[in-house]
Amino acid sequence: MSSSAPQETGRQRLWSVDEHLADVLAAIRPLEPIELQLLDAQGCVLVEDVTVPVALPPFDNSSMDGYAVRVADVQGASEEFPAVLKVIGDVAAGSGELPTVGPGQTARIMTGAPLPPGAEAVVPVEWTDGGTGGGAASGMTPASSAPEGAAGEVRVHRAAEARAHVRARGSDVQAGDLALAAGTVLGPPQIALLAAIGRGTVRVRPRPRVVVMSTGSELVQPGEPLTAGTIYDSNSFALAAAARDAGAIAYRVGAVSDDADTLRATIEDQLIRADLLVTTGGVSVGAYDVVKEALTSVGGSGGSGGSGEEDVQGGGVDFRKLAMQPGKPQGFGSIGPDHTPLLALPGNPVSSYVSFELFVRPAIRALMGLPDVNRPSVRAELKADKALGSPAGRRQFLRGKYDAGSGTVSPVGGSGSHLIAALAHADSLMVVPEDVTSVEPGAELEVILLG
Repeated sequence: MSSSAPQETGRQRLWSVDEHLADVLAAIRPLEPIELQLLDAQGCVLVEDVTVPVALPPFDNSSMDGYAVRVADVQGASEEFPAVLKVIGDVAAGSGELPTVGPGQTARIMTGAPLPPGAEAVVPVEWTDGGTGGGAASGMTPASSAPEGAAGEVRVHRAAEARAHVRARGSDVQAGDLALAAGTVLGPPQIALLAAIGRGTVRVRPRPRVVVMSTGSELVQPGEPLTAGTIYDSNSFALAAAARDAGAIAYRVGAVSDDADTLRATIEDQLIRADLLVTTGGVSVGAYDVVKEALTSVGGSGGSGGSGEEDVQGGGVDFRKLAMQPGKPQGFGSIGPDHTPLLALPGNPVSSYVSFELFVRPAIRALMGLPDVNRPSVRAELKADKALGSPAGRRQFLRGKYDAGSGTVSPVGGSGSHLIAALAHADSLMVVPEDVTSVEPGAELEVILLG
């Protein structure tokens, strides 16, 4: 959706969703690359192309437990007329010196073991008598318990073509191939590939450290008893979990009381471990909205939206109203000596979470150096019993349940910004544009996918 023009509400400018997001992203710079051990680099973004130094696999090896043979020696073999071969030794995975397989000879070979010189194929043990002189074998006797199994004779009941059950050198990747391109997010398969080609460390942008804190004297930590007028702090848990889901390392700070000095001290203490600070609550127009009060004396510089009489300011943080529902009050800027970005979100649970998805998650992804910072979105048909209302001039984000099979989306719960239970059952956000006040069943909507 395109940015809408700023609206005026008295002395204060009303920002569009797109303007606020653009202001946030304009002030975010990707974190500086560092060299990390492989497991520490999980979830990070690669900043360099990685090429393959050695072929994978580095040698011809067996894909089966069985016997390494020459093709001519087993040609025409059958159960009635088996090929009888002399077993000259064992070849296990990791074997160094290998026996040479000559005419009429074979070597027991294990999965992953290098193909010995002279051998051209591998016959699975099930195609043989396993050296027992009986019928078809179902497996091999361990060498430790039956060393004689590595000598004597074996009867092969089936022929094998050249290279049968042999994994060729370089059949996975060749030396000089591009293993991983810069910009790749390192998950378990990518970590495995890096280890397989011998990389112990890799150069990446680190996962951002995000500090999340709730404000409000009414907040009690889960597990503690509620008293009159108190509620459990769910926002800090939701936002810390969302930050982890976005790829960050999240630090959750217990709820801070409605005291500006306490909040200011807490924020300053957290700067040492934060690449991004996120607060929730205290950004509206009430007498106890202490985030504004506390940030008036925390140094830094605001976002690229700049200062001016249009914005209620708090030192390095601009507090603004957005043309959206939920999540109208927002704050953004940078604080501290390192100009650490700070996003101040509203305190209502749904407002807080929607604001995170729209503004904080893209900021985290930008810090990681990812080109695509937004959640994927699709167009879907509204499936509902009645039309959905939306306030004029506001972009509304309603919780929904998306059905990819039918291409439909259904509303979950109402539009109230306190309805956490409905949020827990939603997997998407339905977007109603600013100029639409009613959406009829069957109409097409943009849907932001959350999962």
